Amino acid sequence: MGDFKLQINRDELLRYLGYKGQDIDENIINLIEECRKEIKKVINPRVIYEYKNIIHLDEAIEVVNTRLILYGKDIKDHLKDSKECVLMAVTLGNDVERKTRLYEKINLTKALILDACATTAVEEVCDYVESIVREKAISNNMDITFRYSPGYGDLPLDVQSSFLRALDAQKKIGLTVSENNLLFPRKSVTAIIGIISSGSKKKKRSCKKCTSYENCSFRREGEICGD
Repeated sequence: MGDFKLQINRDELLRYLGYKGQDIDENIINLIEECRKEIKKVINPRVIYEYKNIIHLDEAIEVVNTRLILYGKDIKDHLKDSKECVLMAVTLGNDVERKTRLYEKINLTKALILDACATTAVEEVCDYVESIVREKAISNNMDITFRYSPGYGDLPLDVQSSFLRALDAQKKIGLTVSENNLLFPRKSVTAIIGIISSGSKKKKRSCKKCTSYENCSFRREGEICGD
């Protein structure tokens, strides 16, 4: 992780807590600050990312030298200007899950805040990886797409198993997937970043294209959305 330091952005944290401008009790404010500090002590961020060549098939994207095939019109459109992509996986480890479960038994409010801190943290780690990929692309007179995760748009979650095998993620960072396509440790993310020419028109991430849009409590107002 180099010199990267987690900020646990307060605005993002509040968004994950469902904050929409209402007054916050001082005790809750203090608890939030306590959790922001505590989360940094209980997480163990681990990251893996690899550059892969891709082949455009009629109805999918094939990731060269892997068994990973990305099905869906949305991912094909997302990578239509790419010949190469980055597969990335991020996890915060199991300790944060254990700590959250402990607080669920003794202080449910703190458990909810700590969980939101963890969600904020994993996104910050993803942003860090994305910034490294972007800097390398720019140094090569290229650019990148936003990161695109399984379950977004029409890219099915059942690619997770092949995705993790393509990165050997279980061995390298301890990341696994269940039969129901849930990642473990739970605070983990997989994503794809397309490498594009610097002149390509970049699309913005949009909540409205996500399959979870109608039921998502965390979507931002307007078009632009985090993961």
